[in-house]
Amino acid sequence: MSRSYACTVAVTGASGSLGQALLRRWSRQGAQLVALTSSTRPLDLLDDAGDTISLEQVSWQIGEEHALRPLLGRVDVLVLNHGVNQQQARSRETTDLALEVNALSSWRLLELFAEVVQQRPGDGRPRAEVWINTSEAEIQPAFSPLYELSKRLLGTLVSLRALDLAGAEGPLRIRRLVLGPFRSALNPIGVMGADFVAGQVLAQARLGFNLIIVTPNPLTYVLMPLTSLGRWAYFKLLTRPGS
Repeated sequence: MSRSYACTVAVTGASGSLGQALLRRWSRQGAQLVALTSSTRPLDLLDDAGDTISLEQVSWQIGEEHALRPLLGRVDVLVLNHGVNQQQARSRETTDLALEVNALSSWRLLELFAEVVQQRPGDGRPRAEVWINTSEAEIQPAFSPLYELSKRLLGTLVSLRALDLAGAEGPLRIRRLVLGPFRSALNPIGVMGADFVAGQVLAQARLGFNLIIVTPNPLTYVLMPLTSLGRWAYFKLLTRPGS
């Protein structure tokens, strides 16, 4: 990542295993941390020496993204990592929840952050970044239809909006995190550890990758770039930027 790490990083889903692992990894880089979570329980993270990691914890709720506008004004990197996985459910209520949490909430935060960044004064700050965890479920079976459906919607929205928000004149750099199964409350039988995944994510970001893939499935490394390129070409050809 071509930036000084005296930057402010906000991570949603901060109480989950990957959220905590990302915060720990960012803390090693000297970042100022903001943990965004729906939980009101204090989040106590320890570094490798057993010392408490300094962070700001902010509680928020799905549908109330606009309340985060003042906070986003001082954020340099926004990591959208929250989600739910109801696996075998298919009711109207659980479908609504999956779409809201896994797709529409992240889309609203993406748009809000872009708006906030565009209104910042030109003070020489590095270009703001959004890291979006779309998951390998964006293109591969996850044995959870609602999770797959909502993540595919998020991935498609990101590809569409990136044409304007992350283009040469856009306000943001967008990094897409395509992650395979890692152990978490959503997937207790994941084959990768969350800390390993977080380390790989930051390592690939340091190499300048916008498409960050961490998975044991070799097909994803072939299919995801092709999918992204196909979407880019399709949307570029058939859509026009708004006013």
